[in-house]
Amino acid sequence: MTNTNEQQYLDLLNYVLENGHKKSDRTGTGTISTFGYQMRFDLSKSFPLLTTKKVPFGLIKSELLWFLHGDTNIRFLLEHKNHIWDEWAFKKYIESDEYKGPDMTDFGRRSLVDADFAKDYKIQKSQFDKNILENDDFAKKYGDLGFVYGAQWRHWQKRDGGIIDQIKNVIEQIKTTPDSRRMIVSAWNPEDVPSMALPPCHTLFQFYVNDGKLSCQLYQRSGDLFLGVPFNIASYALLTHLVARETGLEVGDFVHTLGDAHIYLNHLDQVKTQLSREPHEGPQLEINSDKSIFDLEVSDIKVKDYNPEPAIKAPVAV
Repeated sequence: MTNTNEQQYLDLLNYVLENGHKKSDRTGTGTISTFGYQMRFDLSKSFPLLTTKKVPFGLIKSELLWFLHGDTNIRFLLEHKNHIWDEWAFKKYIESDEYKGPDMTDFGRRSLVDADFAKDYKIQKSQFDKNILENDDFAKKYGDLGFVYGAQWRHWQKRDGGIIDQIKNVIEQIKTTPDSRRMIVSAWNPEDVPSMALPPCHTLFQFYVNDGKLSCQLYQRSGDLFLGVPFNIASYALLTHLVARETGLEVGDFVHTLGDAHIYLNHLDQVKTQLSREPHEGPQLEINSDKSIFDLEVSDIKVKDYNPEPAIKAPVAV
C-alpha cells in the first residue's frame, strides 16, 4: 500500500532541494529555503508518523500534553525523558551570572566538533537537568521558557488582567457552533514574543467541521524540514485526534501550511539519505482512556503497527 500521507512530506523535501534559495539565518548555519507550501494529510487513512526514519512518538505526545496543560517549564518534559526544549533553558542558565562552569559559548555547534568541549558540555547539561528535576527554586528560575505555546494556548493575557483559555474556548465552539469560521487558536502574541525563549514557529491553527469530521489547518511561519516538521506533522495530527475525540467527531484532514520552509545546510546529507528510502505503511493511533483532553497522561496515547527505518541523527540549530 502506498503511504500517500508520508509522500506529501517527501515531495516537500524534494521540492526544496530542487527549487530552494540559499539564505542566511538567525543561527548562522544557513539554509535552503522556499516560501509558501502546503501539505494535506488524510487522518482517516493512517497516522502521519514518518516511516523513512524513526520519529520518537514519546517526545511528541509528552510535548503536546505539556502544551495542553498550559505548562511552560521544562521540568514536566524532563520527568518524561523529553529533552527537545532543554537547549533554550540551558542557554539562559549559562548566560546568567549564576553559572560558574567552563565557557559554553556556541555550545550547539562546538560540541559537535570538539571532543573535550563535548565532554564538558555533557557534564554541565546533566547537572543542569538534575537541578531542574530536584530543586524547585532552580527550576522556577531557569526551567521556565516564558510565554511559549502552553501559556498562549491556555493562559493568553488580557489587557484587563484576565486570561483567555483558547483551547477550552475552541472546543466549546466546535461543540456548539461547528460551522463557525472563527475556531482559531493563536500562539503568536506580539507583546510576548520578545520574552519567549523561542518565538512560536507554529503560530496559528484553525478547525473545520464537515460531515461529522474534524479537520485542522496549521500555519507555521518557519519550518526546519528535517528535524522539526516531522514532529509538527505528528503533533498536530495528534491534536486533531484528541480534539475530535473530545467533541464526539471523527477525524478528517490535517492541512499543514508553511511560510519559510527550509533545510539547514548541515542537514543535506541526512535529507538525501532519507529520500533514498521507501516509506512503509503508516501506523494507527490508539487512545486507551476515557479521560478528558486535559487529563490524559502520556501512557494513554500509543501508536500501533509502527515499523520505521532507523533514525537519522542531525544537529539542532539553536
